[in-house]
Amino acid sequence: MFAAATKSFVKQVGDGGRLVPVPSLSEADKYQPLSLVVKKKRCFLFPRYKFTSTPFTLKDILLGDREISAGISSYQLLNYEDESDVSLYGRRGNHIVNDVGINVTGSDSIAVKASFGVVTKHEVEVSTLLKEITTRKINFDHSLIRQSRSSRKAVLCVVMESIRTTRQCSLSVHAGIRGEAMRFHFMDEQNPKGRDKAIVFPAHTTIAFSVFELFIYLDGAFDLCVTSVSKGGFEREETATFALLYRLRNILFERNRRVMDAISRSQFYLDDLFSDYYDKPLSMTDISLKEGTHIRVNLLNHNIPKGPCILCGMGNLKRETVYGCFQCSVDGQKYVRLHAVPCFDIWHKRMK
Repeated sequence: MFAAATKSFVKQVGDGGRLVPVPSLSEADKYQPLSLVVKKKRCFLFPRYKFTSTPFTLKDILLGDREISAGISSYQLLNYEDESDVSLYGRRGNHIVNDVGINVTGSDSIAVKASFGVVTKHEVEVSTLLKEITTRKINFDHSLIRQSRSSRKAVLCVVMESIRTTRQCSLSVHAGIRGEAMRFHFMDEQNPKGRDKAIVFPAHTTIAFSVFELFIYLDGAFDLCVTSVSKGGFEREETATFALLYRLRNILFERNRRVMDAISRSQFYLDDLFSDYYDKPLSMTDISLKEGTHIRVNLLNHNIPKGPCILCGMGNLKRETVYGCFQCSVDGQKYVRLHAVPCFDIWHKRMK
């Protein structure tokens, strides 16, 4: 009967589908702000999720003894009084009958009256909590974390808001026959016993709540899934490996792009050098023929193997030569390889 009343409350209040009805009066005190609940999908036939309470709060699964400083604000939400007729032939009617054990002999409907009075909403200050959890880590040795991590269907959630009563409340159920001129015509002469049931529960009883899912990373850091788009759970080894490979791929792609840009720039530079050389008269460029300049030599005659030219052999085309100059040195090497034409003259023109 309590579950039927809380479901009716959530259905009428709405809140965009975020509110969850408290399933049992005996567990109502476990759905307080910052409490932990486990969310599980029932099976592929039932799209709705099942929420199971736990005896732990968010602080219990965090490393360190520091309290969570996020405050909890509260305000009056509404005054709730509801009376509704439920058919015995529907799923909700069957659930109430089985839950309450009311005598329904000769009846076709049930009248349910829920008197919650003024209810209040208590919610965690989300912005403060988000700032605080950036420096906190999950304790993977906690029993709740170990059990939830072993199940791929379980998602840990934090209760972010709860709706509570402010006074002693009552729920009553009456079985009877739906009449035309009146709401019910009770057949007391046929079966007068067991047609009425009522329960009274104390003030400050939680009747609905809402949660944020937790996404927990392998290093113990965690995020609050503040939107319905983001999903909670545990980061898996294969997910972390895929993310690492994806980052490495991007790094290598960026490095290759920079190398190709550098090669392209060097090629443009060499093209400018060569075009500048060939556009000038020979008398201005053939510096090696002048007196006192460096001399071309065949490096093979000095037991030096063929290798890339220091000017045009460093691009994507490895141009090699057997000629060079002993009067020049680069990087501690007492000679440089240079093509006889035009690299030898271009090199010494730059050096001069």
